[in-house]
Amino acid sequence: MATFLYKLGRLAFRRRHFVALIWVALLALAGAGAASAPAAGNTSFSIPGTEAQKAFDLLEQRFPGMSADGATARVVFKAPSGEKMTDKDIKATVEKTVQELEDGAEVASVADPYTGKAVSKDGTIAYASVKYKVSGMELEDSSRDALNHAADGARDAGLTVEIGGDALNATPETGSSEIIGIAIAAVVLVITFGSLLAAGLPLLTALIGVGIGVSTITALASALDLGSTTSILAMMIGLAVGIDYALFIVSRYRAELAEGREREEAAGRAVGTAGSAVVFAGLTVVIALVGLSVVNIPMLTKMGIAAAGTVAVAVLIALTMVPALLGYAGRRVKPAGEKSKLLGGRRKAERPQSAGRPNLGTRWASFVVRRPVAVLLLGVVGLGAAAVPATSLELGLPDDGSQPTSTTQRRAYDLLSEGFGAGFNGPLMVVVDARDSARPKAAFDEVGDRIKSLGNVVTVTPAAPNEAGDTATITVIPDSKPSSTTTEDLVHAIRDTGADITRSTDATVLVTGSTAMNIDVSQKLNDALLPYLTLVVGLAFLLLIVVFRSVLVPLKAALGFLLSVLAALGAVVAVFQWGWLSGLMGVEETGPVMSMMPIFMVGVVFGLAMDYEVFLVTRMREAYVHGENPSQAVVTGFRYGARVVTAAAVIMIAVFSGFIGSGESMVKMIGFGLAVAVLFDAFIVRMAIVPAVLALLGRRAWWLPGWLDRLLPNVDVEGEGLRALDDDRPRDEDRELVRA
Repeated sequence: MATFLYKLGRLAFRRRHFVALIWVALLALAGAGAASAPAAGNTSFSIPGTEAQKAFDLLEQRFPGMSADGATARVVFKAPSGEKMTDKDIKATVEKTVQELEDGAEVASVADPYTGKAVSKDGTIAYASVKYKVSGMELEDSSRDALNHAADGARDAGLTVEIGGDALNATPETGSSEIIGIAIAAVVLVITFGSLLAAGLPLLTALIGVGIGVSTITALASALDLGSTTSILAMMIGLAVGIDYALFIVSRYRAELAEGREREEAAGRAVGTAGSAVVFAGLTVVIALVGLSVVNIPMLTKMGIAAAGTVAVAVLIALTMVPALLGYAGRRVKPAGEKSKLLGGRRKAERPQSAGRPNLGTRWASFVVRRPVAVLLLGVVGLGAAAVPATSLELGLPDDGSQPTSTTQRRAYDLLSEGFGAGFNGPLMVVVDARDSARPKAAFDEVGDRIKSLGNVVTVTPAAPNEAGDTATITVIPDSKPSSTTTEDLVHAIRDTGADITRSTDATVLVTGSTAMNIDVSQKLNDALLPYLTLVVGLAFLLLIVVFRSVLVPLKAALGFLLSVLAALGAVVAVFQWGWLSGLMGVEETGPVMSMMPIFMVGVVFGLAMDYEVFLVTRMREAYVHGENPSQAVVTGFRYGARVVTAAAVIMIAVFSGFIGSGESMVKMIGFGLAVAVLFDAFIVRMAIVPAVLALLGRRAWWLPGWLDRLLPNVDVEGEGLRALDDDRPRDEDRELVRA
């Protein structure tokens, strides 16, 4: 592979006009497609295989036009102090608002507070329920605008009006987050390279890659039902890895220049060596993202595949566009460190190490090699301590109760709790399918009676059958808030009761509604975590065996990753569940950790962590294959790779940290979790634990059974095949000697 990529790098450098034209044309084509594509709404949302989804599907069949999984909104009214919602003027204002709410192509029905008995006992709070024909993910912005406009009219009349429900859920705004990440990345790159031009290359190529990826997603969004949320993950990951991969290539190019090679040769060498690491690092990210499909949540699958496509574009750009731009830059991109000088006909790299002061990476690696046990214990114990809070991990999906108090959704949630009880914000819908029952009416009544006998139940509405009389819905109001474990226990209790009723009446009982759906999604994600982890880590383990031609190095990489993920989950629990540093992070409401967080963190962080592993350890492998002893190979790997990996990690952390400022609790949690995970993995696992373990293992780290060695293909990531070119390619200094 190294030889092929070497030739590709030289070709891209030499034919830079052609390569640049291709990528610019692709960007223009993707942009034109995005501009001309029909506007896509949010993607449809379904969770196959869950009881809540089965109930929604059944309701669509038995209650045509009901839109059981359609978006809902609750417009909550509160009377001014000393007045009641039943006062004549207030009632007239509410009824006028209800009439306005009924207008709209996507509105299925609106329940009047007075006819629907939706006025609190003390008469101060009432609500109108709005039902839409489409889900909250598919709702048009015009419908949300009409909802807000109707509420504004009632506010002008003197009422307190707040809106809750999933109808207001919209795609989080993330534009400022990317700007913050790019700005910090630019500063880090300038510090790393000491040159604005060299720093600008990774930024430019990353933006081109993200532009192509996101524009393609936008162009295909309507046709493939990708939706606007799909591009968020693609943008986040594409921007981070795009900068990192280009950074790896440019850094190696400057190192090759410092070795005295001519520029075209240096570009080929950079792509042949660092480019090999980029290819395999990119493959691990793609595996992790595409592997999200095993969860069987269509929206998550689409997000993973779209992000994986953007990562693939970032890899291709790093291998072709970066050397092409280096060709345009010419001598304005300087060699790493000082200019090459001739010392008795030898290259600068051949000077004794004592001739100059070792860099920080060399000094740190030398320290770790001398004290591997102490560093290893300190790193493992530190990460273990950070992971302790993860033992108290509680998972759930965010609802309006987790929103900041500044939002109308949260204020509506609090008003409903005040007027009707905490459980009113999370009603359960029980669907009774009595088509196979000899006595449907008796089955409906038995279900209602059995639910009333359960604990934590405030209200059970009478069964509402369909026209055929074979299916009915029953609404259950719990006594506890939707996200509590008590409500989850009630859902399981109703389902257990339904199993008994099925045996006695042949009627099927299903529990659904947004609260039950959240519980089912959390359970589905929990059940998928172990298979997903096995698939992703297993495939990446096999890939790394091929890359490093070792069993212990990939095993160490996987175990180190698990340590960093557990520690990051512990940090997430401490902040978002326990409330530590919640004020600093802007967390207004603590609660369960988003159920998608563990599997999302495993997928994204594993791929990104392997970037650092591959780039850092391939340098060590390269030095070992070229004759250095194991300890010296570790130091050499850090001498050339530590600065670049540090810069890449800081850039990644900056990109993810930008999302912590989001007002959306889900986005805030994802940004914090990923930033902390990269921090732990890059600076504790890869920079401390990895060299300590390799120093302790010595030559055993690179052991591979003979039979496996014969079976594995030789991908030559370390560039051993390029050594034969050393005597055939003249260097810049050799040319100078000839001219002299």
